[in-house]
Amino acid sequence: MQDPFARNHRGTHDHASGAIRFAAWCVHLYTALGLVIAAWIVVLLVQATPGAFRGTFLLMVLATFVDATDGTLARKIRVKKVLPQFDGRKLDDLTDFLTYTCLPLMLIWRAELLPQGMNGWLILPLLASAYGFCQVEAKTDDGYFLGFPSLWNVVALYLYMLQLPGWMALGFVIVLSLMTFIPSRYLYPSQPGAFNMLNNVLGALWAGMVTWLLVQLPSDRIPPAQGTTWTLALYSLSYPAFYMLASWVITLRHWQRQRQSPRPSDSKPMPEPEPAPASLHE
Repeated sequence: MQDPFARNHRGTHDHASGAIRFAAWCVHLYTALGLVIAAWIVVLLVQATPGAFRGTFLLMVLATFVDATDGTLARKIRVKKVLPQFDGRKLDDLTDFLTYTCLPLMLIWRAELLPQGMNGWLILPLLASAYGFCQVEAKTDDGYFLGFPSLWNVVALYLYMLQLPGWMALGFVIVLSLMTFIPSRYLYPSQPGAFNMLNNVLGALWAGMVTWLLVQLPSDRIPPAQGTTWTLALYSLSYPAFYMLASWVITLRHWQRQRQSPRPSDSKPMPEPEPAPASLHE
């Protein structure tokens, strides 16, 4: 005769597992909100009005918030273990490529921030970002982005708020695109440590200031290259400057350690070659 207690215990366990799986799917749905935001951004960019550009940047801030928090939720619920058949990383990369690269570059085009006839150069950051996203080691083992981390939403934001001369804007686009191919290290917000905590606090303050500046942008005209909002936008560049400077200090120290590290002796015997792994189809 079957033990009723064992049946009830199994039912309780199945109920808990179902709740955890539901929570894991909710985390993936939260990540997918980035795609909904991206679709909304496309609608605004088609309009291509100052008010639509301001709304686009506010939605990009919202998309960044979702991207900054979904990983924490995923690790807490252990979605990889709960739903091994669904790759949340692919969903995250797909969403990030839209909101950090494709749509910001589309905004640069629609807002006419580059010199006339030079919009074809936007293919360069598009391809560079695709290269960066497809790198197996897009993040280093010690917790850094490798190469410029495709923050084209931030680039588009400052090109729009500061209304830089077209050729200067084009120069920034080209240089940052090429920096994607340089194996430099950039701070990764979710890493532990006191310095990363400082970076996260400064980043949160910067995000709050940028959001406030976006609310102040005029919705009926392109922001002028002068005035209080322009000056505050220029001051807010202090955090991106800190981020780039700190990242390059870390990079240069890493490169210096690599040059100073002892090389293996030429007389050291070569290790025996390992046997080739068996094919997955065998």
